[in-house]
Amino acid sequence: MTNLDSGSATAGKAALLLAAKGQGYLVPTAKQKKNLVVAFAKRDMIVYGKAFDVVRLSEPVNLDSLEEVEANLSKVLVCEIKSTKKDVAADFRGYFFGLTAAEVLVAQSLKAQFRFIFVNTVSGAHLELQLNEIFAKARGIYPTWSISF
Repeated sequence: MTNLDSGSATAGKAALLLAAKGQGYLVPTAKQKKNLVVAFAKRDMIVYGKAFDVVRLSEPVNLDSLEEVEANLSKVLVCEIKSTKKDVAADFRGYFFGLTAAEVLVAQSLKAQFRFIFVNTVSGAHLELQLNEIFAKARGIYPTWSISF
């Protein structure tokens, strides 16, 4: 779970907040993530396991079963969380965040089956957007290279 201003602890809290809303969000286990990656790959759709945090299911799907995931892939929405504990507007106007190359590639590969979810862990507000909606909403885009030694 990645976020430039809040850290992984806030993203983890955001994932649990979403799961508790009863709207079909769940935090997949390592095995479930692997099943999702394999099922999408079999349909020539690229998914990096670290480029998503939660999934939203439109109907129940046993993510522990690769066969069931493959048969019900259209019911799965893959989501990357961008979270904050700062005081931001309900529509997240003024919120500054980063997107990794992997997140953008997965969003482009999965198209309508991928969302970015912006979560305020203080207010509980969340906003779900596709990549094109993010670019349409953006007031500025500042490309960077993040380097780790």
